[in-house]
This record gives sequence, structure tokens and C-alpha cells, in this order.
Amino acid sequence: MRIKLLLIILALISILLFSGCTQTETDVEKATLTCVNECKTWSDAGKDLSNGPCLLNPITELPDWVCDVAHSPRIIEIDNKPENQCSSFREGMAHHFVEVDSNCELITTS
Repeated sequence: MRIKLLLIILALISILLFSGCTQTETDVEKATLTCVNECKTWSDAGKDLSNGPCLLNPITELPDWVCDVAHSPRIIEIDNKPENQCSSFREGMAHHFVEVDSNCELITTS
């Protein structure tokens, strides 16, 4: 009886450990946080973000992601021009992007 109870307790502990109770950041969350932090670093250094620079091309820890500054709201067609997008994304080496505005606020992820 004791062995059966011990096995049940071990099974429950295993289920809890492997069921997602220990949640990790997703790539979207990591990319967003990294991009916002990079934007703030540029801003704190006094760099002009109004021209929409590509900040991370690609994001080092997530090479399938880039970090770009865009206008918000996206009423300015210039942000949609390929030549104004991060080259890693434009050339297909990265497939996802994080866009922040010049105040380092998230616009979108894709």
C-alpha cells in the first residue's frame, strides 16, 4: 500500500513538473523584450530613431527575428518599402520581426 501511494505521489509531481507549470518565455516574448531594450539603449545614447533604423539585424539570440523602428501609426508608406526594412528580413534570412515606434513602444510582431 505504501509503495502504491509513493508511486502516485511521484506520478503527480512528475505531471506537475512537465505539464507547463514552469512556463518559459516564448520566442515572441524574448524578441519583443530584446527589441524594446535595444531601442531604449539607442534612445538613451541619444541616437535619432525618427528615420526608422533597423536596430538588430538579426536579433543575436533569435536569428530568425529582426528588430526595426517604424512610424506609428503606420500611415507613412515609407515603412512598407523593402529598402527601409531590415536586410535579414528582406533577404529571407529572418522570417519574423518586431516593430517598435521611436518611443520604444511595441507596434507589432510577426
